[in-house]
Amino acid sequence: MGFADLLEEVGGFGRYQWLHVTLISLPGLLMASQNLLNNFVSGIPAHHCSLPTNRSLHNLSHYQVEEKQFIKAFIPMDSSGTRLDRCKRYVEPQWQLLLPNNTANVSELQTEGCLDGWTFDNSEFLATTVSEWELVCSLRPLKQMIQTIYMGGVLAGAIIFGGLSDRFLSGMAVSGIILNGVSLKVEWIPTKERTLVGTLSSFFFTFGQMILAGLAYWLRDWRKLQLVVCAPMFLFFSYSWWYVESARWLVLNRQSEEALKSLHRVARINGKPEVVDKLTLEVLHSHMNKEIESSRSTYTAYDLLKTRAMRRISICLVVVWSEDSPALYITIIIISTSF
Repeated sequence: MGFADLLEEVGGFGRYQWLHVTLISLPGLLMASQNLLNNFVSGIPAHHCSLPTNRSLHNLSHYQVEEKQFIKAFIPMDSSGTRLDRCKRYVEPQWQLLLPNNTANVSELQTEGCLDGWTFDNSEFLATTVSEWELVCSLRPLKQMIQTIYMGGVLAGAIIFGGLSDRFLSGMAVSGIILNGVSLKVEWIPTKERTLVGTLSSFFFTFGQMILAGLAYWLRDWRKLQLVVCAPMFLFFSYSWWYVESARWLVLNRQSEEALKSLHRVARINGKPEVVDKLTLEVLHSHMNKEIESSRSTYTAYDLLKTRAMRRISICLVVVWSEDSPALYITIIIISTSF
């Protein structure tokens, strides 16, 4: 017998487990957004050099062309109207380029940098960090640095929050929720349902990415999008106090009375009030005697390779993660830098 038998006695996969898994999975809807958020927050709108402020635009009415066509006299473009260089403009306005049958070679015309800044098209994005701080041309690497700094935070969180999770300080960051949320889920799930729960939980991240696309299309302002994606985390944090701490963890850390209270609470929520009287400290210890004995030993990373079975599992996990995680994060960075 073991902790798995205790879970069956207090209701198996009952009402509490459904609520428990759902509430822990909900942050995943918006947590998935964090990895891809920079694609929209720092999206690069169509842009061109701002027209010189000291040159009159009265010729617009003289040539009877739309403003879109008029900028051809200032911005290098090909015959189809595609901007050849978003970081350059003509030193002098080239009015002949507005004529229907002009034969000027635009590659030979003298150009200069965007001395008066840039003009951004707001038909796709109302405002992004790029348009607000003009992170284009020579400043474009700063846009890419935003995602790099974010991923550095994910790495630091993965290292730090693993230890903090046992002190009830997790759930404040991407790594805290993703890594520790999975552990907290399976602690209260019977063994036979864990695969199903893990698979269904992953769909929250998939749906979250779809939600992000919809929110970005609706809001189109980087501050509003950032607020809408991040503010619900305070709600998720507020109800985290409802979670029941892992009874197994409590027992192994010499807090059997608290573990018993947790099991009683789960039994009541699952509609098993009769179990409360039957489940005592003696019954708890008799079920977990073997686990309690093994917890008194100290282990190191070397123990992951000590036996043949552990060695096989450890090597497989290292190979899977070394292939999966870098591919995921490299893909995110490539997508972010290519926009």
